[in-house]
Amino acid sequence: MSKKTTDMSVTAANVAPSGKTMTEKVTIANNHEILFVYDAKMCNPNGDPDNENKPRMDPDREINLVSDLRLKRYIRDYFEQYLGEPIFVCNIDGRSVTSTGRLEELAREKNMDKADLLNDDKFLMDNLMDVRFFGATMTIKGSSEKEEKAGSKSTKSGSKKFTGPVQFNWGYSLNKVNIMESSGITSHFSSEAGNKQGAMGKDYRVDYSLIAFHGIISAKRAEHTSLTDKDIELFDQAIVNSIPLMATRTKIGQYPRLYLRIEYNSPEFFLGDLRKYISISHDPKIPIRYVSDYTLDVSKLKTLLEDNKDKIKSIKWWVSPEFHVKDGEITKQFEKLGMEKLHQITIKPIEKKSPA
Repeated sequence: MSKKTTDMSVTAANVAPSGKTMTEKVTIANNHEILFVYDAKMCNPNGDPDNENKPRMDPDREINLVSDLRLKRYIRDYFEQYLGEPIFVCNIDGRSVTSTGRLEELAREKNMDKADLLNDDKFLMDNLMDVRFFGATMTIKGSSEKEEKAGSKSTKSGSKKFTGPVQFNWGYSLNKVNIMESSGITSHFSSEAGNKQGAMGKDYRVDYSLIAFHGIISAKRAEHTSLTDKDIELFDQAIVNSIPLMATRTKIGQYPRLYLRIEYNSPEFFLGDLRKYISISHDPKIPIRYVSDYTLDVSKLKTLLEDNKDKIKSIKWWVSPEFHVKDGEITKQFEKLGMEKLHQITIKPIEKKSPA
């Protein structure tokens, strides 16, 4: 007797090989590894609040640094603002809130008790896209005596931690970077009521920074957050689209240049930090200021992947049209891996949506 099947990336017919029932999501089967490169020109990729909000730097090596939290923030905001997906780590009505505050707001939206909400893993994973990717620490505070007297349901304190399957190292620039400093009027509003001029302040920006991130997607951790192959396809779009779309006054001037996602044949294998195998070639007499001033050398990465091709299921990739890879296109570079393993990502047009 035949049965009508549904999208296999989301549900399994009868019982999947992993033992999950048809009402559960089929999570990713294999580990993935990510190489993401973007550039920043005359902007501040990631200010350090402990150092006058100057761009983060490794002063000994003269390279620019960007935290993993900064990259995740771009992606979270894209999920919320452009895909219309609710996320856990967010502001509410423009206000920063605690983990407890976010859970209370979510409980009100869904007409649920916050303690019941915290204990409903399936609901949390189905309704909070960023938790499926990056995990979260969720806490609720117990009801106060005043709240209980006012008629609130008694609630005990509790917490829950989800370790996200998608994790990144801190990003760093592949080139040496200089910080530009300027002093000027940062606001038309005066700093004091009696002042006639606007407020003065310093502005710090990098001249040009080609920033590289390495990331992983763990299949084992994905089992606990219900991350699916369909989710990862959305992630491909988000990481490429998010940075230019989330531009602010200090962040405008950043554009994605290269994205590689390698899927392995196993949930128990990683090659490690892929940035060690790429470098830039340029004329040392000419300062790097534009994407046309250099080429990216992936020859060492090519050798690494060829030496491990039996462990690789597929490579998904996207390259900016202005970006130059030394010795030819990605397909030419990695053709010895087998053309059937290489898949170029098409970035789809987006339409900004409001959260449901």
